[in-house]
Amino acid sequence: MFDIGVNLTNRQFAQDRYEVVERAKQAGVNGMLITGTSLKESIEAHQLANHYPDYCWSTAGVHPHDASGWSISCEQQIYQLAAESNVAAIGECGLDFNRNFSTPQQQEHAFSAQLAIAAELEMPLFLHCRDAHQRFIELLKPWLSKVPAAVVHCFTGNRQELEEYLSLGLYVGITGWICDERRGQELRELVPLIPADKLLLETDAPYLLPRDLKPKPTSRRNEPALLAHILQEVAILRGEDAACLGEITRQNANRLLRLG
Repeated sequence: MFDIGVNLTNRQFAQDRYEVVERAKQAGVNGMLITGTSLKESIEAHQLANHYPDYCWSTAGVHPHDASGWSISCEQQIYQLAAESNVAAIGECGLDFNRNFSTPQQQEHAFSAQLAIAAELEMPLFLHCRDAHQRFIELLKPWLSKVPAAVVHCFTGNRQELEEYLSLGLYVGITGWICDERRGQELRELVPLIPADKLLLETDAPYLLPRDLKPKPTSRRNEPALLAHILQEVAILRGEDAACLGEITRQNANRLLRLG
C-alpha cells in the first residue's frame, strides 16, 4: 500500500508526527506522499520527507484556497523546491469554486503557473478540483502532453467527470469518502469503473476519517495507518483481493511518482 495524500504538516499531527509514521509502517503502508498546500507547508513537507528517505516524499505547490498568496517570489521558491530529490510532484494545485477562499481569477492564475512549472521540470501533477470541473479541464488539458503523469486527488465527482479524467489518462485518488454510505454512495458505484492501472489510494489525513470504523474512534483525526481499511472497502466494492489490489496501487504510485 502507498498513501498518496497525507497532510502530515497539519497541526493535528504536531504532537506525534513521527509516531504516526511508525504506525503507518506497522500497518503495512509501504510509503507516503506528504502534501504541500502552500509555500510554507511545501517547505515543511520537504523537510519531513527528509527524515524518511525512500519512505516519504513530498509535493510542492499551492492549493487553490491559498492562491491569493501566489506571487513571483512564491513561484520562484516553489520552482527551486521542486528540484529537490524527494519532491515528487507539483501540487496540490487546481481549482476549488466551492468556497472561493481565493477568487476564481487568483486560483486560475496560480494553477496555470504551476502547470507551467510542472511542464518545464517534467514533473507529475497532484491535482485538486471541486465544483470547477469544466474550467479545470480547460486549463489542464493543454498541458497534459507536457507532463509525465497526473492524479486527481480525493476524487468525489460524478460519472461524467470520472470518464473525462480517465479519457485524458489521469490517475484517480480514492479516500475514506468511499466508507461513507450516505455522502459516498455515488463514489461507491463508480469505483469499479476505474481501471486497475489508474487507481490510487489515500487517506488525506487528518481529514476524511472513514465513517464506518468499528468501534468508532474517540478522535475524528484520520491517519495513514487507516489506509488498510480504505483498501479493504475498495477491494470489496471491486470484487478483488485486497492484498493484490494493495500491491497494484503501490505500483501505480511508484509509476506516477517515478520512484523506481
